[in-house]
Amino acid sequence: MEMSFLSEKFKLALPYEQYVKTGTEEQQRRWKQFYDATASAVTPSQRDTLNGFVREMNVLIISGIWCGDCVQQCPLVQRLAEVNAARIQVRLIDRDAHKDLSHRFRMNEGDRVPVTLFLAEDFSLCGAFGDRTLHRYRAIARRQLGASCPTGLAAPDADEVAATLQDWMDEFERMQLMLRLSPRLRAKYGD
Repeated sequence: MEMSFLSEKFKLALPYEQYVKTGTEEQQRRWKQFYDATASAVTPSQRDTLNGFVREMNVLIISGIWCGDCVQQCPLVQRLAEVNAARIQVRLIDRDAHKDLSHRFRMNEGDRVPVTLFLAEDFSLCGAFGDRTLHRYRAIARRQLGASCPTGLAAPDADEVAATLQDWMDEFERMQLMLRLSPRLRAKYGD
């Protein structure tokens, strides 16, 4: 995938707060409710790890403002990024408005959301992660095995939030280590 294409999509995407404002009042309420409920979700250990990041990361989330899974995962990604805003930039982009991007990242033959693209400072693709973390899938499987989609109306329990946050933290750390150990970036920075 061309870096110029991903760079252009990143420029068109919105920072978290602006993205949330694109929703209806009810959608905004749901996103705000979950974001506010996760104010202290990031642990001291996670903070230490995030603050140790030395490589810049651009995180592009293909999302749907209407999506219950996005409501319960994107705020967690934002919370992680806020810990080290100097190194982690998050942007969200609407799946349906940017099909030229979302169709390249279909999951299991579906247009799923959220799909999170981890990009280097120069917008080189490092990895794609979506649509749900392992703990999110486990929690949903415990509650239902049907085709219905979570609505985001009710917040998940605290254990699910902590486990899902840790899943996201593991991906952030994995991507940072990829960037930190990259021969091309090590040569660039002489480290």
